[in-house]
Amino acid sequence: MIRIKICGLSRVCDIEAANRCRPDYAGFVFAKSRRQVTPREAAELRRLLDPGILPVGVFVNAPVSQMERLVKDGVIDAIQLHGQEEEDVIRTLQRDLGCPVIKAFSVRSALDLQRAAGSCADYVLLDYGAGGTGHSFDWRLLEETPLNRPWFLAGGISPENALEAVQTGAWALDVSSGVETDGKKDPEKMSGIVRRIRNGERQIRHIRGTVHPGNIDE
Repeated sequence: MIRIKICGLSRVCDIEAANRCRPDYAGFVFAKSRRQVTPREAAELRRLLDPGILPVGVFVNAPVSQMERLVKDGVIDAIQLHGQEEEDVIRTLQRDLGCPVIKAFSVRSALDLQRAAGSCADYVLLDYGAGGTGHSFDWRLLEETPLNRPWFLAGGISPENALEAVQTGAWALDVSSGVETDGKKDPEKMSGIVRRIRNGERQIRHIRGTVHPGNIDE
């Protein structure tokens, strides 16, 4: 089953909406951003988050000590890196914390995909740019240079193109601006994209002959 991450949750109402639509991951942005949260705010949001949803901290060139503290304090259970973090930093986090590390890569060409494929991170995330821009890279590149590892697809994923995103073969889809209205998370868009991704995956499985038609939601 494809995983879903909704990133940039920053308000109690965002958490309430996430608890209703139940993505697999919830992203808290600690880097400078309009979606940024403080460690204290994130701790409170984590307390309200459904325990079945994994909280992920999103960082850009942050001190290792900051990331370690948030994991050890139980605020986040996974780390997502969006800066120029070296492989040594990733290995240090993996060794010292034992939590999943996701490394983001900006994709412009097949060379970027090859670079992502070689990362020591537990997962790689393929995006158009720094994250949260609402733009997509050319997903056709994925057909030419497939990644033989679990990867997240991010950048411009919305209810309108969710089915196309599912068809890329991504292990997980990471959505943010595509479920916002006027820069704020929209509960209806959040539930809508989760529903479309889940239904789209069922339809694809049915087309491939792996799911009985009676199991497909109308």
